Amino acid sequence: MDHVKAIIQQTIEDSFTDLVGIRRHIHENPELSFEEIETAKFISQCLTDFEIEHQTNFGGNGIVGLIKGKNPAKKTVALRADIDALPIQETNNVIYKSKVEGKMHACGHDVHTTCLLGAAKALNQIKDHFEGTIKLIFQPAEEKLPGGASIMIDAGVLKNPTVNSIYGQHVHPPLEVGKVAFRPGMMMASADEIYLTVKGQGGHAALPQNVIDPVVIAAHIIIGLQQITSRNANPGIPTVLSFGKVIANGATNVIPYEVKIEGTFRTFDEVWRKEVHQKIKKIATGIAESMGGSCEVNIPRGYPHLKNNEALTLRTIEWAKEFLGEENVEEMPLRMTGEDFSFYTHHADACFYRLGTGNESKGIVSPVHTSTFDIDEDALKTGSGLMAWLAIKELSL
Repeated sequence: MDHVKAIIQQTIEDSFTDLVGIRRHIHENPELSFEEIETAKFISQCLTDFEIEHQTNFGGNGIVGLIKGKNPAKKTVALRADIDALPIQETNNVIYKSKVEGKMHACGHDVHTTCLLGAAKALNQIKDHFEGTIKLIFQPAEEKLPGGASIMIDAGVLKNPTVNSIYGQHVHPPLEVGKVAFRPGMMMASADEIYLTVKGQGGHAALPQNVIDPVVIAAHIIIGLQQITSRNANPGIPTVLSFGKVIANGATNVIPYEVKIEGTFRTFDEVWRKEVHQKIKKIATGIAESMGGSCEVNIPRGYPHLKNNEALTLRTIEWAKEFLGEENVEEMPLRMTGEDFSFYTHHADACFYRLGTGNESKGIVSPVHTSTFDIDEDALKTGSGLMAWLAIKELSL
């Protein structure tokens, strides 16, 4: 395996300039969820150049490639990258700055895509050195419900051939470039959006006796719902219920007819998650009706919690230490953020890990989902090489 590792490392090193060019092209030309037409064409062309067979328009704008080693039916390992961007105006002053107004790869999906292409190129060159099949999943629409992962799973991405295990990685600016971080078991929370419409009877603010004030009702609902986390939640189950948007749209002397409230609910337990949906509806409608108004409740089911297969992740940690050095492999804490890779983790043995992209000495410290997010591009070597190595190691079992 040392010989194979050396080939992977050398291939990635020789391809580094090309990988930087790929990442910058994708970064300059971001496309939002469900709109990744040109991005998919570009990925397809790269795979064609690498002489890797692949299927386009999978579950929308998705692409699925196959690299078959000796005895392809032995086992299948999947590697996944997401390809969509965010509706953010980039403010970085770099030569590869987004060329598209109001759109930016602010979550590092350009990095994920490039790393998977780099891994694919290396793996295709050593397919005579392994048994089994490697499935390459370039997935659209991670950033928007219902999530491209769920759509691709429904379209059969984990079948033909059946995926035995799957890997995904995500940029992590707080982690220095060259490092990665893992967590066996529960890692990221489920993520549901909450939309409440509180209705009353509007009117003149100076005549409160003639109105049913939806602003006051909304305030009571927001406070009342916090009892779910403080009084109903099991302290052993991480739970977050937050509201970030309230629109009353009245005036200093106008009480509106309705108030819209938007928020999020996150947890790590699917049974509790379902219970909370019902509690939100019962509490919100009950408070509104007790005050003479009404409340419409809409909670679209979002991404489930992300659970890494413990056995797969524990052995992956050891393989990462072999490839990167023990000092470059860290432990990841629980995160209440959501990620649609979680859908895969409920259908196959999965491992999702964090890729260090920060470099404080270069001033590369901005978090994801900000207009100044960027990476130390040496992370492309780490991400590409490690993905290829993990696939080889998993197939060798």
